Amino acid sequence: MEVRPIRQAQGRPIDINPQAKAILAAVGSFLDSRKLEAYVIGGFLRDILVGRQSHDIDLAVAADPLVVGRELADALGAHFVALHEEGSIARIVLPGESVRNLDLLPLHVEIEADLAERDFSINAMAVSLGQLLADGPLSIVDPCGGRRDLADGVVRALRPDVFQIDSLRLLRAVRLVAELDFSLDPRTAESARQDAPLLSQAAAERQRDELMRILATPRAAPGLRLADELGLLDRLLPELAVIKGEEQPKEHEWDVFRHSLETVAALDALLSSDEPPDRHWARLWGELWREVGQFAAVREHFQEEVCQGHARVALLKLSALLHDIAKPETRTFEENGRMRFFGHARVGAARAAAIMRRLRFSGTEARQVEVMVREHLRPLQTAQDGPPTRRALYRYFRDTGEAALDVLVLSLADHLATVGPRLDWQDWQAHLGLVGHIVAQRFAEEALTPVASGRLVSGHDLMEALGLTPGPLVGRLLGAIEEAQGAGEVTAREEALALARRELERLTTAEAGEG
Repeated sequence: MEVRPIRQAQGRPIDINPQAKAILAAVGSFLDSRKLEAYVIGGFLRDILVGRQSHDIDLAVAADPLVVGRELADALGAHFVALHEEGSIARIVLPGESVRNLDLLPLHVEIEADLAERDFSINAMAVSLGQLLADGPLSIVDPCGGRRDLADGVVRALRPDVFQIDSLRLLRAVRLVAELDFSLDPRTAESARQDAPLLSQAAAERQRDELMRILATPRAAPGLRLADELGLLDRLLPELAVIKGEEQPKEHEWDVFRHSLETVAALDALLSSDEPPDRHWARLWGELWREVGQFAAVREHFQEEVCQGHARVALLKLSALLHDIAKPETRTFEENGRMRFFGHARVGAARAAAIMRRLRFSGTEARQVEVMVREHLRPLQTAQDGPPTRRALYRYFRDTGEAALDVLVLSLADHLATVGPRLDWQDWQAHLGLVGHIVAQRFAEEALTPVASGRLVSGHDLMEALGLTPGPLVGRLLGAIEEAQGAGEVTAREEALALARRELERLTTAEAGEG
């Protein structure tokens, strides 16, 4: 066994989030009262050693986790979940935001034996809970060289069959590389390539969660490239296979697959919390946030979680990866030989929705990705004939809903990934100016979101005033009024009713003409 006393640079103690430390202290007090030994292991320890905050804690306990876990959950006022009854693994879901999950695993006779069964060396370290909570240097139990690999920035599997034991570890390796900005050990990479076909054995939900954690990092594009090099991406998202090598018109720098990855890379840079180190991307990043950074809600929007712990930025990057997925099946050629992809956004939205269902995303997430893929061309379409009109903006916000800001940034990333190194700064400035204008209108004009401003008339009002019966026609008239209200063309109940009468007359005349 290798036990290394450590202390952070310049004598600073290990930095643990105060809320996490409070939870650990409560857990320690509970276990001490029962004279139970426990070790903090895995990702939480790894992350605090490299100065990252972790939302999950793994604890090896000298007791049956399924028994002590229920008692501990009650003591913490948390929710108990039996993750793996045969393996006696329990999860305590905590109500706070700092630490969400506390996983309890059984501690065998020797902690070293437990660590040797883990996946990667950087996850195979442990420290006793009591020592972690005390002041002073830590003695890390490190039988597999995890501290050395942390220092070298390497993700290394502990043995050749690590992916055969749990195939989800294939994606976990990629995720750790992306999260930590590490490299993958060559032997581990070779094992991953050989075992890539096993990925399908992992539950769809587990694959989904690893994918979303990769996409949530500022290195999502390199993570996806690594997954592709290892043969994992086609197994995770087999729908992407058809866009590999798919040619595009001369306006595009890359084929459809490379373009999709470059769109994700552009989002990595544009949505970075800090200025990118590359001068080119730093300039693009700076110009974007000078344009929209005055609206604090924009930054807050991209920092949100949609549901299931999935970050909004990850959902946007998934949409970027899928936004041109239907180009192969919609490709046509005009008489002059020009290549077109009519309807690819609409067809692609349906394909994306199917992928979201297969990977067990929530209905909310599936709808937002479907909207982003369907509407990714929309921002530029609003300004085809000059600055977007108020009606065009109303329609844009109506059709994109909660994904309105996401679609705007996706359109910018799509632009950058189309032209690549041939970027024309005037075109970019014009596109950025359009996005800034739409964002400004969104926050300046409440009427652009009629739900917030309230309807001028109800369906009952229309039926009573126009002598109508319940049916689709009433909804159609309400939609016309709502759109005119959003465009600022009607502002009072009487104006809304007058518009409804004109629209009803127009529809009646049109139907009579068709008859």
